Amino acid sequence: MASPQNVTVDQIRKILTEVVEALESADYAPKLDEAKETAGNEMLKMMQIVFPMVVQVEMETIKRHGFSNSREGIVQFTQMVRDMESDSEVARLHSRIRSHYLPPVSISSNVDTSL
Repeated sequence: MASPQNVTVDQIRKILTEVVEALESADYAPKLDEAKETAGNEMLKMMQIVFPMVVQVEMETIKRHGFSNSREGIVQFTQMVRDMESDSEVARLHSRIRSHYLPPVSISSNVDTSL
């Protein structure tokens, strides 16, 4: 793969697909489900228990694609993903990963945002 600075949309799609596949694999999904059950509906626990598990899978995956296996590597990768979210497939895959640790948010059109 090209250096992380030259990553294409197709490469980001591939990495995100690998992350989704790992998170939803027969080996990992039960562990993630157990962590979610432990966290319950408490967002703080979700971020303390589930989020690090998801980040660990992301780090293991991006390392295979030339990114640093460090905090800087995951930050760099996440920024690239956000920059490429105008691509519908990148946005869909990233949303699918986030759904593992963030509950769905519905925004009411009746909310007054004129603060």
